[in-house]
Amino acid sequence: MTELVAKAERIAVLTGAGISTASGIPDFRGPQGLWTKNPAAQAMFDIGEYVASAAVRVEAWKQRLVAPAWTAEPNAGHRALVDLERQGRLTGLITQNVDGLHQKAGSSPELVHELHGTVWHVDCLTCGRRIPMAEVLPRLEAGEEDPACEVCGGILKSATVSFGQSLDQTVLDAAADATRKADLFIAIGTSLQVYPAAGLCDLALSAGIPLLILNAEPTPYDEQATAILTTPIEQTLPALVT
Repeated sequence: MTELVAKAERIAVLTGAGISTASGIPDFRGPQGLWTKNPAAQAMFDIGEYVASAAVRVEAWKQRLVAPAWTAEPNAGHRALVDLERQGRLTGLITQNVDGLHQKAGSSPELVHELHGTVWHVDCLTCGRRIPMAEVLPRLEAGEEDPACEVCGGILKSATVSFGQSLDQTVLDAAADATRKADLFIAIGTSLQVYPAAGLCDLALSAGIPLLILNAEPTPYDEQATAILTTPIEQTLPALVT
């Protein structure tokens, strides 16, 4: 496994929630995942449910107010990918995560492609205005349960991609380009069950690019992978990129 990574000159990386669990941010589908422990929480991640139900929005804002992302720190897994970039071998860091920990660890923003958006900003679903999350959290602390856009009165939502929303095509194109340029594709901490993110594995495989999966649980792509590792990411990844 180490030799596979050592020989690669151009590496594309896809990360999922599993890389951030060691930083105190729970994943979704794992044994201790948010949806595993509370299946009803999925409603907060569905755009139709979010728009239609004030109760869903109120619960979503309660969760955002105490989100672990505000205080979480990058772990050794995040820092290992910074090392990979500094070695000049990273074609792109594609992430399904919205926590911003890759950038906080020191990854260059131009190399980080956030497929599912970010919790650090808020969008108005009516007028499209985007503002920092830091401008909305004080309103929650002051007692607002479902803060509305201060410009048009529209529904506000974290700048993340919910089920039922389309991914930013520019970000998706950049992720595909980074994948095509690689001679190794590494999927880290992702169940590879959500598309089009998981489809990047298909793109790599169809181009003859080896696939390395580092994930605690089985994925639909295990049989097609060149190698699979199930050991803790924060311990394994630094050793792989040394």
